[in-house]
Amino acid sequence: MKKRSKRYREALQLYDRQKLYHPREAISIIKKMPSTRFDETVEVAFRLGVDPRKADQMVRGTVSLPHGTGKEVRVVVIAEGDKAREAEEAGADCVGGPELLEKIKKEDWFDFDAMVATPDMMSHVGKMGKILGPKGLMPNPKAGTVTFDVAKAVRDIKAGKVEYRVDRQGNLHLVLGKKSFDERKLLENYQAILEEVIRAKPATAKGKYLKSITFSTSMGPGVKVDPSVVRDILAEEEKQAV
Repeated sequence: MKKRSKRYREALQLYDRQKLYHPREAISIIKKMPSTRFDETVEVAFRLGVDPRKADQMVRGTVSLPHGTGKEVRVVVIAEGDKAREAEEAGADCVGGPELLEKIKKEDWFDFDAMVATPDMMSHVGKMGKILGPKGLMPNPKAGTVTFDVAKAVRDIKAGKVEYRVDRQGNLHLVLGKKSFDERKLLENYQAILEEVIRAKPATAKGKYLKSITFSTSMGPGVKVDPSVVRDILAEEEKQAV
């Protein structure tokens, strides 16, 4: 059995591990957990009632977090000519054509978090599928990362647009933000994510869709969230503000 740190054990004392909490309560518990030496990432994990082995039950897409992830996102753009210049002006961290792809392949260079490519470059990018795919870096039209509007794609990603994709076990993991965010910002990010995940429910999915939801920090234990609370998550805060 893995030995847990004193900080981890102290965090477990703050709540009932078997209880389902309102999202607001779960965030409050997360915020009260003992701090680490760095600003931990707060994450949400969904277990969905889908079978990802079936193409019509794949859950994937993008969501724009109102308050971003709290992390500086490094964006690489594969483009040439005017589009390369537009990407640079929009704040892309690195821009290039086939030569940049060659650098990634030969030098095993992955000092970036997202890749955007213009459609005319996809014949080159496609050859890198086995390298980029497993790392979640392969540009995709549905995610808005294969586009001629590279400037908008770069700005959106930098502002907090994140891509999500269910894994083979039907699990979905997304970043809510940083522990230093105030509770309302984390809740607003969660509400945006929840609405998107519900919207993305496959028409062929049968039975309960949101099987479980858990909040956690990078180094802390998970807090179970009530999957039935899907509306008016911020209602109480709004009433108090009146």
